[in-house]
Amino acid sequence: MRIFNMLKALIIITIVFLCLFVLSFIVYFFNLDMKLTSSLQPLLEKHYDNIKRERKI
Repeated sequence: MRIFNMLKALIIITIVFLCLFVLSFIVYFFNLDMKLTSSLQPLLEKHYDNIKRERKI
């Protein structure tokens, strides 16, 4: 019974790693990380343009 539980846990861990690998490959293949950051860029620019800065020379 203990071997069956260990085998079941190993299969679950393998499936999780395989799903994470496939997901990361899809993100890489379609360049989804850069598409997300380019869609967030206007929001980030608005935020960082409003920050008060100390200008010392």
